[in-house]
Amino acid sequence: MRRVAVAGAVAALAGSGILLGAGGASAAPKDSAPSVRQAPAPASAPAPAAEPKGRVVANGGLWVHQEANTTSKRITLLPNGTVTALQCKKTGQNVDGNKLWYRLGAGRAGWVAARYVQNLAPVPYCK
Repeated sequence: MRRVAVAGAVAALAGSGILLGAGGASAAPKDSAPSVRQAPAPASAPAPAAEPKGRVVANGGLWVHQEANTTSKRITLLPNGTVTALQCKKTGQNVDGNKLWYRLGAGRAGWVAARYVQNLAPVPYCK
């Protein structure tokens, strides 16, 4: 009989708007501890987004250039199969029908022809 009265009281309070955030209209057993709501974690700075990556698919490797063209200074050669971070892309010199070039990410200097890089994630345009 007592459970019916408690359930009726809970239902009445829930209907009147007095009972808020109880998580349901069932009565808790007499010996159970009251539920404790955990405060949300403090807001922190969002983690920096990981840069997209690309894989070199040029048999002899791919030259990294100072600018987005093949006539600028060569900085280094990336071997075939190398996975590297890509910061952004822009239009540059046409290389075998592809005018896009990728700026290397992860603090590395230089540009590579997109014609010889397989995207592993979408790469944004440079601003």
